[in-house]
Amino acid sequence: MLKNYMEDVVDSFLPHMLEQYPEICRCELCMEDIKAIALNKLKPAYFVTREGLLFSKIDEMTSQHKADLTSELTRAIDIVSKNPRHPQK
Repeated sequence: MLKNYMEDVVDSFLPHMLEQYPEICRCELCMEDIKAIALNKLKPAYFVTREGLLFSKIDEMTSQHKADLTSELTRAIDIVSKNPRHPQK
């Protein structure tokens, strides 16, 4: 099974980031747009084996990784909140 572990990282980190943005739309379309924008800028972390998954989890713990993740998710949230692909409520 080929998997980009970064997708799981973004999925788990995004809810914590959204706590800082109570006004942002949380519909499925906006959430998927935020994830796609961030993932396109973040370095992918593909794995096939359990050892690859373990390496990806260890790498996730670095402070630079967390800074990159926070930066790209913040940027993506800003882009989507200013340009949702649906009428604003």
